[in-house]
Amino acid sequence: MDFQYRVRDPLGNFVQGKLEAVSVEDAAQQLRRDGFAVVELEEDSSSGLLSRRISKRDIIYITNQLAVMVDTGITLSTALEGILKQEKNPALRRVLLDLKSSVEGGDDFSSALVRYPKLFDKTYVALVRASEATGTLGPMLERIANYLRKELETRGKVRSALAYPMVMLFVAIVVTFFLLIYVLPQFTPLFNRQGIKLPVSTVIMMHLSDMLIHHWPWFLVGAIATIVGLVFAKRTPHGTQAWHWLKINFPIIGPMVRKVAISRSVRTLGSMVAAGVPVLDALRLCADVSNNFYYERMWMHVIEQVTSGKQICEGLADNPLFPPMLVQMISTGEATGKLDRVLEKVSIYYDQEVDASIKTTTSLIEPIMISVMGVVVGGIAMSLMLPIFSLSRHAG
Repeated sequence: MDFQYRVRDPLGNFVQGKLEAVSVEDAAQQLRRDGFAVVELEEDSSSGLLSRRISKRDIIYITNQLAVMVDTGITLSTALEGILKQEKNPALRRVLLDLKSSVEGGDDFSSALVRYPKLFDKTYVALVRASEATGTLGPMLERIANYLRKELETRGKVRSALAYPMVMLFVAIVVTFFLLIYVLPQFTPLFNRQGIKLPVSTVIMMHLSDMLIHHWPWFLVGAIATIVGLVFAKRTPHGTQAWHWLKINFPIIGPMVRKVAISRSVRTLGSMVAAGVPVLDALRLCADVSNNFYYERMWMHVIEQVTSGKQICEGLADNPLFPPMLVQMISTGEATGKLDRVLEKVSIYYDQEVDASIKTTTSLIEPIMISVMGVVVGGIAMSLMLPIFSLSRHAG
């Protein structure tokens, strides 16, 4: 973090400026070491407001850099110092400085990473800890970077697949409200003056338009209350379970979500087993990264089975959330003692399945959303056109 200081130099002159340190004690020690007498020293409040957030891409970048330097024989402390000199993001610089100070102070790298759980998750820390025990930190950091990159790519593809329908839904809502609030009221006086019998659909649209125009505050309050209620319900245990069930069972989107959860879990399990992480710890991390109550429960059941002496494939067998083909492949890996290689191949295969599922989901959602938008807008337009057509015939 950055500190503002005001000090007196050996000649008695006042000097002020900024410096970067892990804590206020560290900052004071640096100044005294340089021969200054500290007069004022406080954290720079402006740096927190202007600092950039640390993104997942930043973590992937520094992990790659560390992997290359450590693999070439450079000490971890020196590697962190080299990255620190080039880094422009103040927030990331503070993290790197703290990691460097901890490593130089005798802490393990994994122990230093634990202090930043939002940046370095349990999987990251577990892989680093395993590599420290085997002396393979360089290759493991490269594996972690590839793991994080694949996770980021998958997440981006899923968001892209869901972005289009969300945009289409927003456009449909905006067009619907425009027709009901602005267009339809322009024709209502004309219909009333002519005294013609209006179609039922037009009458319904006119009543809905009138309600939106004259009672919009109630609609707004209702919409806000619904959103707030859903948000709070989602945070409850039962609400979380219902939301997670809906995500994996919703038509079209559900299969894609299932494959993403399986791909993430299998990739994690494969990386853990290959790194020499104990199987039970690896399975717990699979439960953590699944991000779904039902898949988490599935992996916890597997842990119970493995603890009682059974194999992983036996815990996954007959579970509807896990494809039988993958269970068979895991069984083969356990039987041959090549589980890590099998899981790596399964991970690659399921990454391809995720990509195909995302493309399929996108290709199915697009025409459905366009059709829904066409039906809604077309229905409102038809409700307007039918009375206008009747008026034109009557006038003729």
